[in-house]
Amino acid sequence: MNELWKSMLAGHGATFSQDRSPPRFAEPRDEIRAAATRDVVVDLSGFALIRVSGADAQAFLQGQLSNDVRAVDAVRSQLSSYNTPKGRMLAILRLFRRGDDYLLQLPQDLADAVLKRLRMFVLRSKVLLEQSDGELACLGLCGPGVAARATPLLGELPVAPDGCTARDDVTILALPGPATRLQVVAPVKKAVALWQALATHCQPVGMAAWRWLDIEAGIPNIFPGTVEEFVPQMTNLELVGGVSFKKGCYPGQEIVARMQYLGQLKQRMYRAVVDTDNCPRPGERLFTPEHGEQAAGTVVDAQPAPNGGCDLLGVIRLPDTDGAAVHLGSLSGPKLGFRPLPYAIPAAPPKSKH
Repeated sequence: MNELWKSMLAGHGATFSQDRSPPRFAEPRDEIRAAATRDVVVDLSGFALIRVSGADAQAFLQGQLSNDVRAVDAVRSQLSSYNTPKGRMLAILRLFRRGDDYLLQLPQDLADAVLKRLRMFVLRSKVLLEQSDGELACLGLCGPGVAARATPLLGELPVAPDGCTARDDVTILALPGPATRLQVVAPVKKAVALWQALATHCQPVGMAAWRWLDIEAGIPNIFPGTVEEFVPQMTNLELVGGVSFKKGCYPGQEIVARMQYLGQLKQRMYRAVVDTDNCPRPGERLFTPEHGEQAAGTVVDAQPAPNGGCDLLGVIRLPDTDGAAVHLGSLSGPKLGFRPLPYAIPAAPPKSKH
């Protein structure tokens, strides 16, 4: 983490752990309760940024990622996945432009491995890949009043999810969520000045609140516990605009296309709440009576719910959510209560009688 950014966060009450976890300003549930009820400014140092530059940057990324990179420009970002040849996701990325460069945003814990793997395929392409966290900082904004508070500082804001605007070397992204949600990417000194101006009216919070907002929006993420666990459609990535089925080849493309067109998808991601104060980690298993001791699903992410228990996203075998009990950790674990996602899930294929 950039030392200037770290010092500024500490001055606003952030605490830092010894295990390199992102800083926080309060207990996670209190931060999430704030994000659910008022305007917040969010430290996003739990994300890494990989800069991709050079004459062949677009063509290189087009051959590596699940989405159509040609659609990313100065006014539009996109979600995408980086997959193994077997179609299993190594990371879910948000891709956006800063000038002629592309920026890939992903969790810090995955950045080194993804960067190393991407560099393996550069070969003779005119492409440079490097982490840019030292020079750029990311902060988030969410709440009913953040647009009015941010406009005097940032100028015109993007409105539709995945929209972008740029002004004076500051990039603003609009993201889905229960209220207005923006991400700001800027050189560290500018980001510090923006944070200080916004924190006079917005409550500072950390990554737990941002991850909870992703859960509320039904946006999946990959963390170390779920690397190579899912094909994109299992996490509804194509339903939130993260997969193109009209672009050319990329690692795992054949598997992803077969899932889409041959109806072989047997798992989907759902949103739920579970009555426990010990939120599960990404990768923990879910169980149903139908499958007995064999796991029937996997936690994608979970965070404390504002009023108790934990909100989560979980990938579960179809059609186990149709009235069946789904339990966390074991058949005797707490039962999930399902909540609607903010988008429609296609109907499950009929169950085989054989």
